[in-house]
Amino acid sequence: MSSIAYFATGCFWGAERRFWQMPGVVETSVGYMGGSAQNPTYESVCSGATGHAEMVKVEFDESKISYQSLLEEFWTMHDPTSLNRQGGDIGTQYRSSIYTTTAEQYVNAVASRDAYQGVLTAEGLDQIATEIISADGVTYYLAEEYHQKYLVKNPNGYDCHSSTGVAYPTAGVPA
Repeated sequence: MSSIAYFATGCFWGAERRFWQMPGVVETSVGYMGGSAQNPTYESVCSGATGHAEMVKVEFDESKISYQSLLEEFWTMHDPTSLNRQGGDIGTQYRSSIYTTTAEQYVNAVASRDAYQGVLTAEGLDQIATEIISADGVTYYLAEEYHQKYLVKNPNGYDCHSSTGVAYPTAGVPA
């Protein structure tokens, strides 16, 4: 069965590549969510005026990859303790976000955040700033074509990810 997940980890180019490389991910695209403007453009989102986040839409086959596996990749591919920035990318469009498509996804996202916060705190890092909200009623606007699979088209292109370097805890996590 195919499911949808939405993640924002800063610049969407590198995040999309990380997700499309995971076995069991059927399709990815990049777009914008969580803002006030209809049909936002990259330029309007980058202005900060629309309130959208750069988002990756992940379609995945639940019989081949779990939502938990996607969450673990999400937490470790960026710095979720950084508010509205990843590395040199600064602005609300670069915020850390999870938009859930089911009640179960929401519960799992919150539990995974709490588990990861535990190891981050043990390492002396800050609190996670990631927003976790329902995608119900939130429109996903597909980004312009030149952003789709950007790092296939530009293999040496920009890939900003400011990981904490802290692994996701695997103890007590169901397989």
